[in-house]
Amino acid sequence: MKFSIIGKAFVMSAILCGGASTRSFSQEVTSDTLKITVDEAEGVFLKNNYGLILGRYNVDKAKAGIITAKLFDNPEVSYENIVYNPDTRKFFQTSSADGQGQYIVQYSQLLKLAGKRKKQIQLAGNELKQSEYDFEDLMRSLRYTLRTDFFKLYYNQRSMNVYFSEINSLQKTLNVFEVQYGKGNISEKEVLRIKSLLASLRAELTSLQNSNDDLSAEIRTMLSLGPDKSLVAVVADNEDIGTNITSLKLSPLIDTALLNRPDFKRAHAETDYAAINLRLQKANAVPDLTVTGVYDLQGSSVKRYTGLGLSIPLPLFNRNQGAIKQANIDVDASGAQLKSKELAIRNDVSNSYHTLQRQNALASAFNQGFSKDLDRLMEGMNTNFQRRNIGILEFIDFYSSYRENTLQRNQAEADLLCAVEELNYQVGRPVLAVK
Repeated sequence: MKFSIIGKAFVMSAILCGGASTRSFSQEVTSDTLKITVDEAEGVFLKNNYGLILGRYNVDKAKAGIITAKLFDNPEVSYENIVYNPDTRKFFQTSSADGQGQYIVQYSQLLKLAGKRKKQIQLAGNELKQSEYDFEDLMRSLRYTLRTDFFKLYYNQRSMNVYFSEINSLQKTLNVFEVQYGKGNISEKEVLRIKSLLASLRAELTSLQNSNDDLSAEIRTMLSLGPDKSLVAVVADNEDIGTNITSLKLSPLIDTALLNRPDFKRAHAETDYAAINLRLQKANAVPDLTVTGVYDLQGSSVKRYTGLGLSIPLPLFNRNQGAIKQANIDVDASGAQLKSKELAIRNDVSNSYHTLQRQNALASAFNQGFSKDLDRLMEGMNTNFQRRNIGILEFIDFYSSYRENTLQRNQAEADLLCAVEELNYQVGRPVLAVK
């Protein structure tokens, strides 16, 4: 059964007004809502993130290790006293006045030879470098996670608004259809179709809301914020990003990555550590010298004996052969690891570069052509529906297609910004700025 003219006009009014009533379905911006840009989020992250705070503690611990390496070995002092003198029948007799007392004082100092202390200081300094590179790499990884989550949250919220708008429109349409069905102007299957579509939209919206909550929770944790604030992501247009992407060249990006990636710097530091450790282990094969000073009251052939002693182990059996061999193996292993890391970086940057170019082409197609065509067709569908050239179900079908393509456009733009952040992450520093 066909609509009456009044029924069609009523339905059209409900659909066209649905978008204006989006806010009644979506979440309102209240005092508990935090609107934040990606730069603002990054500023809070650098100041408050607990992972970075713990990373700074590790750097401070490595600095303390240098202090320890610079310290000299403590001297040793020993004192020996007579407990009981059977001749004088006295205990702890130390006086030399009667010629019967006796005690011995000894002082010894270990002197490390072959530059062992210097090499240990160099190792501690290298460990500090590695800790600093680890901290930089941690910051790089967390920053990448924060920014990609932020852009996903922004486009997720944009997609949610599409659902809010369509659900509000369809709910008003359903109300009209139920009235018309009650009057016998439309069939039951048309009402059921609207109800089925609404149920499907609400299920998809719920999935988006769950994803939104997960992203918000992760971002709040990274910013050290409690659950009392709901986040609303704010992203600029970034209109010139496509031009900047097409101007990028792969070879300079790889060179930049090899200069800036903290994990590659750490791999270099590990090779230096292995070389220093090899020199230290060879130095450990050289025995250390112990200098000893002795004062003996009268236990020696000479009363009030003062002596100077030198002792050094003879390297007849243990010449630190095993540790030297292990250090040699570490040198070879660290060199191979460095080459492997360089190859991985080259491949990672290349992969991110080509992915970004593909995502840019896809997003550009949506922005420049496809999306405009859809908007134009949507206007045409509205006009034809007002003139009763098409039916309500045909209009709803096209509206669903319009929604799907709008969501695809949002996903393409989100994937583009995430690809930008991926390239920045792989290069080791921002080569493209997104705000």
